Amino acid sequence: MALLELIKATFASHIIFSVSIILLIGYIFGQLAERINLPAITGYIIAGVLLGESGMQVFPPENIQILNTLSEVTLSFIAVIIGAEFSFQKLRMYGKEILILTTCQLVLTFLLVSFGLLLVGLPNYTAFVLGAISAATAPAATVAIIEKLKIKGKFVDYLYGIVALDDAGTVILFSIIFAISTSMMGQAEFMLSSVLWQAFSEIICAMIIGSIAGALMHFTTYKKKNMSEIKILALGFMFLSTAVSISLKLSPLIANMVLGLVLINLSPKHTRIVLSFEPYTNILYAIFFTVAGVELQMKVFSDFSVLLAGIVCIVMRMIGKYFGVFLGGAALKTDKHIRNYLGIGLFPQAGVAIGLVLFVQGSPLVHGISPEMHLEVVKMINIVLMSVFVNEILGPPLAKHAILKSIERR
Repeated sequence: MALLELIKATFASHIIFSVSIILLIGYIFGQLAERINLPAITGYIIAGVLLGESGMQVFPPENIQILNTLSEVTLSFIAVIIGAEFSFQKLRMYGKEILILTTCQLVLTFLLVSFGLLLVGLPNYTAFVLGAISAATAPAATVAIIEKLKIKGKFVDYLYGIVALDDAGTVILFSIIFAISTSMMGQAEFMLSSVLWQAFSEIICAMIIGSIAGALMHFTTYKKKNMSEIKILALGFMFLSTAVSISLKLSPLIANMVLGLVLINLSPKHTRIVLSFEPYTNILYAIFFTVAGVELQMKVFSDFSVLLAGIVCIVMRMIGKYFGVFLGGAALKTDKHIRNYLGIGLFPQAGVAIGLVLFVQGSPLVHGISPEMHLEVVKMINIVLMSVFVNEILGPPLAKHAILKSIERR
């Protein structure tokens, strides 16, 4: 223990030391996870928990803030990779079905989580806001598993499609539910039209940013043959899209998904850009998921009311995701391997859910509320953190199992 304290006092303040520890310890745990047939990202997350606030507390808070920038970079890569899967040919083939399946799982998850939390005694506004947040799915884990397995096909196209649309759908659903909930708390006058306009305008603005960045990337790289120059331009426009979106408080995920969509539909030649990102992704995944583990806190399990609500939230969310896809797939008569396994691939949960609950915490609409209401907001945050903790540990291996089973069935 004395050696650990000496290392922390001497080296831990340097950001490069933090990155090196994350890569080395993350690599070790990633390899151990793969030895027992778990995704490497599960090992990364566990490594992060051991290194973070719930474990050895190796990193100072200011370094975690810097490392979060690398997480935003990783999500930029992931979003472009997802967007690049949306060629117009695939959209014509699967677009309607993907939209229906996304809506089914999103709505069923919201309803099951909300009413499950009402049954265990949570107030209406808390239950419904948590229900909307629970609809969110983490694209990072899904993409990392698919990239590692190197698979393609209809199942992957559907999975990418739902993950992409789920982000936008969750933002719209959350905006409506949060506005209704704050009006129930007596903090704001509810106007559905203004809430819908705000949600749609944020999504449209993010799409415009992504479209412009994608078009600029196309026109500056299309005739170039030197891959070093192409990589410089591609990374520059992708980072610009991310920075502008974050600065304007828009979704960088949506912006970069649209960037990838625009790029691949302007010319199939741009597949080389997406493939050129591959050397960076494994390194970024190791950092991203280890940092995600660092930020997970075990103390959320100490409050029984949070523990009970968290269990309900996790179980109902999984049921909603699975049966939303299953029932929607049965109605659409999709392939059996899609409707039987696709919902399991949506279990991971992370950044979007945390972002939405932090929005609740920082919203001017909840300032000045009574002490009782403030406690409900704190409880809401802890329930989401617990749900994310469990879904980030259990979600990736279950998603990997579902993807592998879909290949066997096919």
